[in-house]
Amino acid sequence: MLLPGPVEVELPDGRVVRSDRVVVALCMCRRSRILPWCDTSHRRHRIPPGKA
Repeated sequence: MLLPGPVEVELPDGRVVRSDRVVVALCMCRRSRILPWCDTSHRRHRIPPGKA
């Protein structure tokens, strides 16, 4: 999910993380190694045709 920045996100453990970028990509698939930010890990996990 792309959002206009800057963005502050409250994590489930109560911590708040901030990005000052102009456009911020949030991970929606939960595969990112840098949650809550997207690191494009979803690109390495393709669903085979017919399985969607």
